[in-house]
Amino acid sequence: MTVALMWEAKAVRGRGAELLEWARAQELAHDPQRRETFRAAQDRVLVITWWDADDVGAELPELPEPATDLVTRPVHRWRFESLG
Repeated sequence: MTVALMWEAKAVRGRGAELLEWARAQELAHDPQRRETFRAAQDRVLVITWWDADDVGAELPELPEPATDLVTRPVHRWRFESLG
């Protein structure tokens, strides 16, 4: 099965480019099938990684929390099972 992990953070106002650079620089324990990084209004950054896993709750490498002075709130995380 394919599991998609979504990681979304909101930077402190005016620090969106710094958060984007930080997210892109994060290395995972091993490479996912695919990884995409997005930015949105209000200095938000979204990273989606796709993994081959036995179930949606499998232990998979995830991006860490950025420094608290870089973001306005804890990171939001979601897991999805691909249905094709």
